[in-house]
Amino acid sequence: MRWWDIGPVLELEHELFPEDAWSAGMFWSELAHARGPRATRRYVVAQDADGRLVGYAGLAAAGDLADVQTIAAARDQWGTGLGARLLTDLLRAATAFECAEVLLEVRVDNARAQKLYERFGFEPIGFRRGYYQPGNVDALVMRLTDPAQARTESSESNG
Repeated sequence: MRWWDIGPVLELEHELFPEDAWSAGMFWSELAHARGPRATRRYVVAQDADGRLVGYAGLAAAGDLADVQTIAAARDQWGTGLGARLLTDLLRAATAFECAEVLLEVRVDNARAQKLYERFGFEPIGFRRGYYQPGNVDALVMRLTDPAQARTESSESNG
């Protein structure tokens, strides 16, 4: 993701997450840590054949722990494997950052995303009550140990 992607990312963000969408400032802040020799973030975008932004994802790394900050695919891309490809990219980045674990929060009412994460080996470890505001929706916290050994999109298709 680059600065010029923020506008299209925000459009998709507000479409998919109208109650708790990130602001432009949040994306700018994350991108400030995504470049250079001391980068601690990985942000990617996906475009369709026409160049339309159809997905994005981000990961933050600190020490041996990574956190999936965001992952989203346009509704017309659901079921195409885009989410799995984005997550695969993030897990490769976690490995490159030498992270031993990856954490994420997912809305308790987002069964589609939970199934994706479970396919990759993430396991539920707890809840964060009222995490998503202003809707006061709980988050399921999930953890993946050893992202280098995760069941990624490429390993599933080669299996």
